[in-house]
Amino acid sequence: MFRHIVIGATALATCSLAAASQDAPDTRIIEELTNKHVRASFPMLRDILSIPNDAHFPEHVAANVEWMQKAFDGRGFETTLLETGGPPLLMAERAAAGARKTVLIYLQIDGQPVDPSRWNQESPYKPVLKELRGGAWAEIDWSNLEGKLDPDWRVFARASSDAKGPVAMFLTALDILEREGLQQTHNVKVIMDFEEELGSPHLPAAVEKYKDQLTADMLLIYDGPRHTSNRPTLVFGARGIATVSLTVFGPLRPQHSGTYGNYVPNPAIRLAQLVGGMEDADGRVTIPGFYDGIILTDDVKSVINSVPDDEPAIRRSIGFKTPDNVAPTYQESIQYPSISVLGLESAWVGNQARTIIPATATAELDIRLVLESDSEYLVGLVRQYIESQDYHIIAGETPTEAERQAYDRLISFDYEISYAAFRTPLSSPAGDWAERALVRAFDEPPIKIRTGGGSIPISPFVKNLGLPAILVPAVYIENNQHSPNENLRLGNYVDGIRAYLAILTQPD
Repeated sequence: MFRHIVIGATALATCSLAAASQDAPDTRIIEELTNKHVRASFPMLRDILSIPNDAHFPEHVAANVEWMQKAFDGRGFETTLLETGGPPLLMAERAAAGARKTVLIYLQIDGQPVDPSRWNQESPYKPVLKELRGGAWAEIDWSNLEGKLDPDWRVFARASSDAKGPVAMFLTALDILEREGLQQTHNVKVIMDFEEELGSPHLPAAVEKYKDQLTADMLLIYDGPRHTSNRPTLVFGARGIATVSLTVFGPLRPQHSGTYGNYVPNPAIRLAQLVGGMEDADGRVTIPGFYDGIILTDDVKSVINSVPDDEPAIRRSIGFKTPDNVAPTYQESIQYPSISVLGLESAWVGNQARTIIPATATAELDIRLVLESDSEYLVGLVRQYIESQDYHIIAGETPTEAERQAYDRLISFDYEISYAAFRTPLSSPAGDWAERALVRAFDEPPIKIRTGGGSIPISPFVKNLGLPAILVPAVYIENNQHSPNENLRLGNYVDGIRAYLAILTQPD
C-alpha cells in the first residue's frame, strides 16, 4: 500500500451529483463532463501559452511563477515558494476530506528557447489555432472552438505540448471537479519546476531540503507524449541524461587552406574522426564497457515487446529506412545507454564558407543513461576513449603555448550530469491504481511502457523520497516538441482532461 501520491504538471445536469460525489464517475460521465466544460478552458489555455517561459530569462520565470500561484490559489490550494538558489519551485497543496493517501504531481512550466524566424506565425508566444489544408497548416479563428470541435485541430505555441498544455488539462480537471461537486479522493500536492529545460540543476538539493513538505505515496508526472498509437499510456521509467562538450584545437588562428592544406592539422576533420569512432556502422557504441550490466531476460523482453509499436510506420513518419542495430526492436533499444551528437560547429558554411583551416571544432554530445549504468562511469569511459586516441585533455578553456608545443592532439572536455534514470515496477500498487483510473477514463487498458526514451528530472524524488514515479502522458507524439512550430492536438487536450479527472476521482 502507498501512503501518499504526488502528481506533476496538468455531473451532467441530468445525473444525480449527490451520487456522483460519492461514487467515482464512470467512463460515460467522465467523457460527457469533459465535453461539457472543455470550451470554458480555452481562454485559460491561450493565456498560459502567451507567457514567455524561457528559463534563461529571470523575468520569464517571475511571470510564470506569478501566474501559477494565482491559478492554484484561486482553486483552493495553499501555495508556497520553495527557494532553491535559482528559480524557485512552487508547491501547491489541497487536502481532501477523509483522504488517507496523498498524490504528488510534478508539472514542468518552462519551455525550450525559441527562434521566432523559424515559426510560421507572428510569435511563438502568441498561440494560434490551425487546421490541415492540402498538406499544410492554415490558421483559423479561435471562434471555431465555439462550435463543433475537430480533434485534429492544433494549437501552435511554444510549450503547448511540453508542457503547459498538460498543466491546462490538469487545471481544467480541477475546475470540473469543483463545478460538478465531485469528490477528490486523495490529498493532492503539486510541485512546479520552472527550469526543467535547463536540466533542473537546483532540483536535487531542493528535494533533499524540502523532503518533509514533499512527503507522499506516489509521484505522477504530467509530461511527455503518448505511445505512437495515441492510445492511453502509462510510462514507468525514463532514461537519465549527461552532456559532454568537446573542443578540438588546431592552429592559433584560421589558416589559408591552399597555403597550409596537407601541412596544418584540421581540427574539424579530427573531431569528425573522433566522434565517428564512438559508434560502428550499425550504430553500436564501440567504447569498451559502455553496455556493461544491461541484461534483458526473456521475461523483461516479453514485457518490453508487448508494447504495440508499428515500427515501419514510425520509420516512415520520421523519414528513414533502417534503424541502428543496438537491439532488434525500438523498445529494446531504449533500454540501453546511448551517445548522440547534438551539434557540430567549426568555421563557416553556406554563403559564409571560406577557404581556411579552422582554429577549433566543437561537438556537443549527450549520454542517455539507464537505471543499470552509472553516470560517472559512462562519462569516464568516454574520457578514457578520447585519451586512448592520443588526445591530451587541457585543464583550461584554451591550450597554453607549452601544451601546443608538447602535444600533437589537444582537446577540452567538459561534462554535466543532469539527472539519473528511474524505473518503477509495472506491477506496483501505484501502477495498478493509475491503470484503474485510465481504464475508467477510456474504457480500455492503457499501454504500459517500461522505460521511455526521454529524460525528466524525477530521480531525486525517487532516490530521496522513496516514491514510485509514473508518467501519465497526454500529448500527441507528432507535436514538434523542442522544435519550431510546436503544437498541441485538440483531441489529446480533451483526452488529457479526461485522464486527469479520472485520477482525481480514483478510489484507493
